[in-house]
Amino acid sequence: MLCSASAQDKLLQAGPMVGYSSMKEVLLWVQTTQSAKVHFVYYPQDKPNEKMQTETVETQAKNAFVARIVAQTKPTTKYGYELYINGKLVKRPYPLGFQSQALWQYRTEPPTTKFLFGSCLYVNEPEVDRPGNGYGGEFEILKAMADKKADFMVWGGDNTYLREVDFDSRTGIMQRYTHTRSLPELQPLLGNMHHYATWDDHDYGPNDSDESYNMKETTLEAFKLFWGNQNYAFNGSVAGNFNWSDVEFFLLDDRWFRTPIGIKSLPNEMFGDKQLRWLIESLKASKATFKFIVSGGQMLNTDASQYNETLIRYSEERTKFLKMIQDDRISGVVLLSGDRHHSEVNKMERVGTYPLYEFTVSPITAGSSGDRAKDEKNFYRVPDSYYGKRAFSMFEVTGERKDRVLTIQLFDVQGNAVWKREIKASELK
Repeated sequence: MLCSASAQDKLLQAGPMVGYSSMKEVLLWVQTTQSAKVHFVYYPQDKPNEKMQTETVETQAKNAFVARIVAQTKPTTKYGYELYINGKLVKRPYPLGFQSQALWQYRTEPPTTKFLFGSCLYVNEPEVDRPGNGYGGEFEILKAMADKKADFMVWGGDNTYLREVDFDSRTGIMQRYTHTRSLPELQPLLGNMHHYATWDDHDYGPNDSDESYNMKETTLEAFKLFWGNQNYAFNGSVAGNFNWSDVEFFLLDDRWFRTPIGIKSLPNEMFGDKQLRWLIESLKASKATFKFIVSGGQMLNTDASQYNETLIRYSEERTKFLKMIQDDRISGVVLLSGDRHHSEVNKMERVGTYPLYEFTVSPITAGSSGDRAKDEKNFYRVPDSYYGKRAFSMFEVTGERKDRVLTIQLFDVQGNAVWKREIKASELK
């Protein structure tokens, strides 16, 4: 006997969420409250009667009751979809949709690409949070993000905040990821936009954590369960890359290989030689117009204050990182970062080549820094780009193949534009 629809609703913990997209498949994600059989029905939006069905997966406690299911697709198609739990439709009060990537090569100009970027999503849990006012707030920002109707979102780290009660157990880590993912305001954003992510210290481990964190294998397991990235470059770490239209993203891991600061017998590394080698090889092979390097921590900021975890505190590696991009004549590079609880634009002028831009966007719902970092010694900050409140950004790539333009906007909690920048691909050669 099938359960009632209301009972089925109670079996849904979080999601559904749309993960990576390719021409031939898309990843769909959902989490249930207990073991249940899950599948999706999907259809081209312009042909709603042509319904297809994914495989059915039974969620299990050992995997936090998460199901990750592939939907086979045709290129250049937008789909609607439905969630079924134990054979019963679970309706959502918002649109559910995904898209396969376009087959445009040798046929048309590259499609317009629109994506969101942000970092630092904190969801309050008073029972285990630090005493005082909740650190998270203004969750209406998530509706403003969903309303932008971008193709996908790139999460720049601190996508959940592990607490002291979570650090030393698999139970705590999985519960924290579940608690954050279950936020009601988050669900419409998850269900109608593709999502990719890297991490920073708070979804990796304790504050300012490095490679010595003894539960990092478990947080890596949780990350891979709860996110839908297309690939991972190493057996350990969350580093990987993906393409969308004529744009490519290189998701760096600034925690897994990070050596503790102050140990003189160890190399001073934030990314590590293995990851940097993978990065430069991947950048060199890329034919993308814009190549976005994404890191949880800032890469250009010159302020080396003790509280600041930017790459400048790993000065030798920072020099190597910047030198290899310049020496190998990698065009189209743009840096994206989070972490700082404020947003800003950094611009490094470089002799003999194009300027290097870094867009830092933080926080989404975590506490904002206000004016705390407004006067720090960062020589590359673009005047009037500092914003010390909760925010998110949208990047849009438009134009013909030989004349692509990148437009960047920072938005406040209500979705109002704070500032806007424009960079032509021809300026990054």
